[in-house]
Amino acid sequence: MSERRKLVAGNWKMNGGLAANQALVQALRGGVGQPVCDVAVCPPPVYLAQLQQLLAGQAAIALGAQDVSQHEGGAFTGDVSAAMLKDFGVRYAIVGHSERRQYQGETDLQVATKVKRALAAGITPIVCVGETLSEREQGLTEFIVRRQLSAVIQLNGPCISEIVVAYEPVWAIGTGKTATPTEAQAVHAVLRTQLRAATEQADRVRILYGGSMNAANAAELLAQPDIDGGLIGGAALKAPDFLTIVAAAA
Repeated sequence: MSERRKLVAGNWKMNGGLAANQALVQALRGGVGQPVCDVAVCPPPVYLAQLQQLLAGQAAIALGAQDVSQHEGGAFTGDVSAAMLKDFGVRYAIVGHSERRQYQGETDLQVATKVKRALAAGITPIVCVGETLSEREQGLTEFIVRRQLSAVIQLNGPCISEIVVAYEPVWAIGTGKTATPTEAQAVHAVLRTQLRAATEQADRVRILYGGSMNAANAAELLAQPDIDGGLIGGAALKAPDFLTIVAAAA
């Protein structure tokens, strides 16, 4: 049995509002109890200050960010540096999410650089890798995820055991489609093998599944040997669903 402590991280994407955030966090705090897994919520950056206050005085739910700049500081309008995130008690940062790769044109090297910035600030990067539907249909799944992770390994070699990886098949994000537990496990196993070639501490690295995990399918996915948690989208905005996934991680 794996000794890795599971992680369930909620990616709120571009959703939320002051009142809605308060209601959601209050419901999560009221229902999470003392989880046997790590739990994090990743709101849009304008709400990090609010979330830091809403999460104060408890240790069950950590604060995460949805992105981090590849730059340390300077004339980069709209960017948020790792040091700034650290100021707000951010513990995790999602890096290289498929939506940023797709819509903001983020490259493997940019993603790897962002990982480096997060690690240098003591923030755990949640590094997203995954293939599109056309890549999957061409049989390129393994090639794509290995290429994306390889860039991160090359730039962050000695620190690679400090990251979290999230496999998010792009074709299963927000589409209602989900990889079967067997399909997901197969890709997770590929990533684990790649990590083992890079570090002796590969078995410490948590690999999350991020393709439409929800309250109904979480338990079956989380039972797989190399699925160490979930990066949750839509279900993270509904407290009962998110708490069900957290409970399934037990």
